[in-house]
Amino acid sequence: MAILQSIRSKGVLLAIVIGVALLAFIIGDFLNSGSTLFHQAKQNVAEINGEKIDIRTFQEAVDQLNTVVKIESGRSDINENEMAQLRTQVWENMINERVLEAEAAKMGLTVNTEELKDRLIGKNIHPLIQQRPIFMDPKTGQFSRATLLQFYNNVFDDNIPPEAQEQLREAKSYWLFWEKAVKSSILQEKYFALLGKSIGTNSLEAKYNYDARKMTGDVNYVIQPYTSVSDSAVKVSDAELKTRYEKVKEFYKQEANRSISYVAFNVEPLEEDFKEAQEWMDKVSEEFKTTNDVAGLVNAESDITYDEKRSYSKQTVPANLKEFAFSNGTGAIYGPVFQDNTHTMAKIMQSGIMESDSVKLRHIVLEPDSNAKADSIINAIKGGLSFADAARENSLAQQTAAAGGEVGWITRDMVGSEISEPAFSKGINEIFKVSNMQGIQIFQVMEKTPARPKVKLAILERKVTPSNQSYSQQFNEAKQFAAASTDQKKFEELAKEKGYVVRPSAGLNKNSDNVDMIPQSRQVVRWAFENNKGKVSDVFDCDRDTYVVAVVTEINEKGFQSLEQLKPQLRAELVKEKKAEIIKKQLTNLLASNPTIDGLATSLDSEVKTAPAINFASFQFGDAGMEPYIVGKASITEPGKLSVPLKGETGVFVIAPQDKQSDSTPFDAKLEAEQLDYRTAQSLPYLLMQKMRDKYKIVDNRANFY
Repeated sequence: MAILQSIRSKGVLLAIVIGVALLAFIIGDFLNSGSTLFHQAKQNVAEINGEKIDIRTFQEAVDQLNTVVKIESGRSDINENEMAQLRTQVWENMINERVLEAEAAKMGLTVNTEELKDRLIGKNIHPLIQQRPIFMDPKTGQFSRATLLQFYNNVFDDNIPPEAQEQLREAKSYWLFWEKAVKSSILQEKYFALLGKSIGTNSLEAKYNYDARKMTGDVNYVIQPYTSVSDSAVKVSDAELKTRYEKVKEFYKQEANRSISYVAFNVEPLEEDFKEAQEWMDKVSEEFKTTNDVAGLVNAESDITYDEKRSYSKQTVPANLKEFAFSNGTGAIYGPVFQDNTHTMAKIMQSGIMESDSVKLRHIVLEPDSNAKADSIINAIKGGLSFADAARENSLAQQTAAAGGEVGWITRDMVGSEISEPAFSKGINEIFKVSNMQGIQIFQVMEKTPARPKVKLAILERKVTPSNQSYSQQFNEAKQFAAASTDQKKFEELAKEKGYVVRPSAGLNKNSDNVDMIPQSRQVVRWAFENNKGKVSDVFDCDRDTYVVAVVTEINEKGFQSLEQLKPQLRAELVKEKKAEIIKKQLTNLLASNPTIDGLATSLDSEVKTAPAINFASFQFGDAGMEPYIVGKASITEPGKLSVPLKGETGVFVIAPQDKQSDSTPFDAKLEAEQLDYRTAQSLPYLLMQKMRDKYKIVDNRANFY
């Protein structure tokens, strides 16, 4: 009872304590939940039409495109600039795909499984698939459906050995990329075809297009260029600039951007580096000429290693060695030669080679230690048994067995020497056997590309590159400049004093990959968006060979371009308009005393020019170039009549149209409509896609991650 009484007496206090504890628990849970949501939001690289795309999804798409590029180019050394381009392409693809899918769904447009399969591996292969180099017959250079199907079957083969799983993963990623691209392309074709039907040319438009070309004639003219009036003869006030700005600013919207100025310090080899490289060549050149282990010396010393499997054709040999390689025999030595900061020697290890670039093979895969069975199959094939039938009956590789054992086309560098050596040395239909721990393979050479002359070259080469001392010296110079440049004014003064070139880079947006063409300068862009106007940077190390010091010169937020930004352009427009009024008044006065085109030319100490074959559809006005207003006036001015002075793009014109000829071609409404529809069809997909993108809310957070 005492305890209960104690609780009752302190009930209010306990209620408060419990309430506070519960509140703390609720708030704590809310904050934890909010923290998680905030963390998730920070992981979103984009939001498109309400769909959030996290960085992992985006990066997986970039990696997939990277795999495609590697497979199609044969390269694995994708640099940072190229990676930035891949990220941009993935971004554009993601936006276009999601916007198109949303719009197509409103119309009930889809791509079903059978339809997609037909365009991928069926009878109506999509051009995106047909254009892939990997599906082409190397002998003919043409698309091969058999090669496509073989690739497809291999990609979805469940019996791939463990050591080939990584290659299988990349091949599957490659296929899925193009499968998605084809599906999107089909949907796009349907969507644009449907909309295209609704904007066909009508009969009035067709007649208008025909009439615009019907009457054609030469036009004599005199032009008084704007340069004939000095800039100092016209004044443009701040009030005029502001009035013009308010009138046209709607046409000058902008995303947030930054402008910088920068000095680039390019790292070049020092004199000591050239001397060291020359000493190296002096030392190894004699050994290169006399050693019995040329391959060992080259692989230890040269920038280009020697590969016994590699043979050079006239198409693949380095250009500076082409003449030497194919006009000398085995043992001949080239150099030493110093060219383009590179020391080079070469030795022909083997000449007179006639070899194909590619070989088409088929195989039969057997269990290890089944030599007796392998020999029996080989003898049966030599006795007349079909290799394809033998593969279907005996091969453990089910996918290739179903295709008669066909492996496809290979080059020397695609397989090990135990396969490449016999494959490239044996003739068509010859058979050879390869054994290893995984099993026994019986190969048959099916086809070869035409043999071409080749040589084996050992190339001893070293490019003179900057030493650590070179980098240190240039870095220290850049560092001193950055430290001494306390603001923009000091930056510019010091650069001028030291003879540095200050380069402007205007209009950088938050996702700009580089500053101008400087590799790996994305870091400079990010810095510019994180700092205030006038801030001078520390030294940026860009692509190892370039150091950059920058200063923020302009900050422009999203919205309209400012009056200050547009002042030069607006001033030029107003100056041109004022000059036009001065010249028009001058020409009007001259015409009042001598109203002929020749008289006007004489008064101006000029000449009468002729713009030939002008009609309303003309894009140019003779030598004067693009002058749409003058073309329009020439088309409606009566022949023999002299126009009043007309304001053009490059000056003020007075024109005198000559007799016009009528096109005798009869009006064909259908033909005119087809021509206009074709012209529209070329630009319609791009214009529609841009309009669709404008409809959707697109949030771009890439700058937070790259």
